[in-house]
Amino acid sequence: MQAPLAQAQAAAYRAPGAPTLTVYTMISNLSGRGGHSALMVSGSQRVLFDPAGSWYHPTAPERGDVFFGMTPGLVEFYEDYHARPSYHVVKHEIAVDAATAERALQLVQAHGTAGKATCGQSVSGVLRELGFTSVKRAWFPERVMRDVAALPGVRETKRFDDVEDPWSPERGARAQAIALEKAAE
Repeated sequence: MQAPLAQAQAAAYRAPGAPTLTVYTMISNLSGRGGHSALMVSGSQRVLFDPAGSWYHPTAPERGDVFFGMTPGLVEFYEDYHARPSYHVVKHEIAVDAATAERALQLVQAHGTAGKATCGQSVSGVLRELGFTSVKRAWFPERVMRDVAALPGVRETKRFDDVEDPWSPERGARAQAIALEKAAE
């Protein structure tokens, strides 16, 4: 999707605290394999780079797989959307300096819309361009996750949820649209 630039700029949200990069990996509870990778950048503003992702929220303008205005409520919604009976979410938070966060903001916005099944390649490519050379460029999200987990100082958290929410991907696109409309009201 391509929201107007003015809409994305108007939605800008700056999170309190120091700059960070957060790598999300969605892991199948059945197979243990990674199903998706994403990267949240928190610097002068907080955005979510969700390459080839399925998440959507009507209050988060999207431009080329980058969602703007990632308030705490939208971050919560993103994580809850992915944590469900079939998947859990692994978060790796990396403290970075302001210059690295700003460079990350530039890179994700310049990336453009990713093709299907290229989330791991997209996220690992951005991380490598930022100087995280021990993160190998990889197709598989769990490979990206393992490399990121090995970085010094990374903080890992996991989120499990055994409740299938109305917006869960398992419920289908129609149910998701209805749930999103109700959530936006």
